[in-house]
Amino acid sequence: MFAAFLAAFFFALNATCAGRSVQASGPLRANLGRLLISVSVLGLFAHTLGHGFGSASTGWFLLSGIIGMGLGDLGVFAALPLLGSRLTVLMTQCLAAPIAAVGEWLWLGTRLSGAQVLWGAVIIGGVLLALMPSKASPPRVRVRPLGFLFGLVAAAGQGLGALVSRKGVDVAVAAGESAHNATFGLNATYHRILAGLVFTAVWFLILRLLGRLPPRPAALDNPAGRRRARLWLLANSLVGPVLAVGCYQWALATTPSGLVLPIAATTPLIAIPIAYWLEGERPSRRSVAGGVVAVAGAVALTLT
Repeated sequence: MFAAFLAAFFFALNATCAGRSVQASGPLRANLGRLLISVSVLGLFAHTLGHGFGSASTGWFLLSGIIGMGLGDLGVFAALPLLGSRLTVLMTQCLAAPIAAVGEWLWLGTRLSGAQVLWGAVIIGGVLLALMPSKASPPRVRVRPLGFLFGLVAAAGQGLGALVSRKGVDVAVAAGESAHNATFGLNATYHRILAGLVFTAVWFLILRLLGRLPPRPAALDNPAGRRRARLWLLANSLVGPVLAVGCYQWALATTPSGLVLPIAATTPLIAIPIAYWLEGERPSRRSVAGGVVAVAGAVALTLT
C-alpha cells in the first residue's frame, strides 16, 4: 500500500510537469519525448541491476504496456477535447478500479473482503464528489457523446493493463522469481513503457504520414524556449514514467489491483494542494470535501 500512495503522489506531481511540458513542446512531442527518455533510464537499470528481458513474465508486461500505455493513453487523449479534463479523469479513475477488481476476481481468483470493497468505494466516492461538474462549475468544453466511448476505452485500458500486470506477477512467482520488490517493479515498468513507446511512435508516424501532426509550438523557435522545453521534458520523464509508474508496478507486484487502483484514483485530489503550491490555483470547497472523504477512505483501506 505504501508503494500505491507513492505512485499517487508522483502521478499528482507529474500532472504539473506534464502540463508545462505539453505547453512547451506540444502534446505528441511531449508524450513521445518522455517515453524515449524514461525507456533509456529504465533500460539502463533493467539491463544492469535488473533482469532485462530474462523474466518469464516479460511478454505479459509488454502486453500490459500496449493495453494500458498504448490504447489507454490513446483513449485519454481522444476523450479530452470531447469531455474536458475533469470528466475524462473522472471516468478513467472511477471505472478503472472496478474493471480491474472484477477482472482479477474472474481471471485470477483474487477476492476482496467486504471491508476492502467498502473503503475502495468510499475513495471512489470522494473522487466523484471532488471532480463531478456542476451548474456552478460546468465542463469547459461542449460535452459530446462520443467522448464517453473514448473515456470508457481509457478506463478499460488502465484497468485491464493493471490486470495483465498482476498476471505477469503470478507468472514470475510460479517460475520461482522474486517478484514482490521494487527492483522487479522497475524492471516491469521498463517493459510496459517500452511497449507504450513502440505504440506511440507508430501512432506518431501514422499522423505524420497523413499530415495530421499538430503545429510545432512557436516557443521552440528560440533557444530559451527550447531550453525550457527540455527541462520540463526531463522532469516529466523522471517523475511520471520512471518514479510514478515504477511505484505503481511495485504496488501491483504486492497488492491486488482492486486495492491499488482506488489509491491511484486519489491522484487528482493530491494534485490540488500541489497545484495551489506551485501555481497558486485555489481549490473549491467541494473538491476539498471530496479530498477529505477520499483520504479517510484511503486510511481506512490501509488499516483494513
